[in-house]
Amino acid sequence: MADQPLNVRQVREVDISECIIIANDQQKKKDIVDAITDIYYYESILQETLRVSAIYVDTGKSVESGGVNKTILEGLPVVGQEQTSLKMKDGNGVELKVTLYVNKITPMSQDTKKSLVGLDFVSKEGILNYKVALNTRFDGKISDHINKILTDKKYLNTQKKLDIEETENTYNFIGNQRKPFYACAWLAKKAIPKIPNAKGNTAGYFFYETSDGFKFKSLDGLLSENEPGSGNKKKYKSLIYNQTPDGGGGSVPAGYGKILEHNVNDVSGTAESKLQIGTYSARTILFDPFNCYYEVIAPNSKEFEKNLQLAGKELPKLNPEFNQDEKNKDFSRTQYMLIDKGALPTGDTSQQISKSKEPNFDPKNILNQSTMRYNQLFSTKTEITIVADFSLHAGDLIFIDSPELSSEQTQGLNKQFGGFYIIADLCHYINKKNGGYSKLVLVRDSLGKKGSPTPL
Repeated sequence: MADQPLNVRQVREVDISECIIIANDQQKKKDIVDAITDIYYYESILQETLRVSAIYVDTGKSVESGGVNKTILEGLPVVGQEQTSLKMKDGNGVELKVTLYVNKITPMSQDTKKSLVGLDFVSKEGILNYKVALNTRFDGKISDHINKILTDKKYLNTQKKLDIEETENTYNFIGNQRKPFYACAWLAKKAIPKIPNAKGNTAGYFFYETSDGFKFKSLDGLLSENEPGSGNKKKYKSLIYNQTPDGGGGSVPAGYGKILEHNVNDVSGTAESKLQIGTYSARTILFDPFNCYYEVIAPNSKEFEKNLQLAGKELPKLNPEFNQDEKNKDFSRTQYMLIDKGALPTGDTSQQISKSKEPNFDPKNILNQSTMRYNQLFSTKTEITIVADFSLHAGDLIFIDSPELSSEQTQGLNKQFGGFYIIADLCHYINKKNGGYSKLVLVRDSLGKKGSPTPL
């Protein structure tokens, strides 16, 4: 069912089957599904946990306590951290089931007969993150550190499914009472994916959660999962925006789902802002305080392009008028880094002495590369709205098409901005009266359409 094309008629078929709140003392529970008017479900590759907001109407007769009918907030009571089980199903029969915890309570309006209340929910790990800290030494691969932080009983101790892409490089560090999620995001910027030609060309990971569990994925890894010939054969959705008034979706070509709203060709940021953050060129100045070694590294994204996994055909071509002739002048952002040779070497005393000249972190092959790759990913952005589709998740690759602007009677498809995108942010919005929709913020690093609109 999940792979069938979406149909606009399925908008009203979204079903919220369960929203059970259990009191913190475990003595009472209440299913508020009949009182809910709206639900917002959020995932993002820039957010460590998924989040949900629900709005419900309380008539004051929801929970019996001491022989008296009370509101849910008073009767359970709801004060924060209450476990909540949420189940929803979209028009294709895909079920979304998550266990969350109350994070925020917002009374929105009230009169003598009813009150409107908003509840914000977060994952268990989102709350536990503030109750534990990393207090040991970590040696080895960064991907192993992420796995330990998530699963170790001293830390988050999660039982959820993990999708951790292996890293090529190692990095040793001491926890220093860092919060688990902070450490995961901090390590993500230092990681090189274990894929061909990655070292020296690309770096940077995303740490985030979906309803399928926690993920630690590189940008190039997310894109290479769908590369023809990769052997992964991971399916992706194909969507089209054809601006037809057909509400039933009958005019949608075979193999596509229908885009209801589309902010076409939304290229994010100004030329100045992209230069300021070092999207296509960044300089790093390295300094070794023990021997006064000094090095300037100023790579340009065009040097790496042939070894990058791109969503489109190529990175944008910049105006050569602004190229600097002098060596190491073609950069727009400068970063400074001390070389940490001999920091936290592994092994016994003799082994540590022999490694005293080895760097723990390799900024020459990581720092500029991760800076540019993060910024490139968000250089092109578009937003679309479709009928609710719970099979989609943050980090998924999708293929979109839209007509090109043309004075000809027969319009072709947009070859500049059509093609593959990564879902950066996702919101499923469900309203009891109007049905459900999914709003997606799509991003990619390059221009030019490549690939096909059908699953591999």
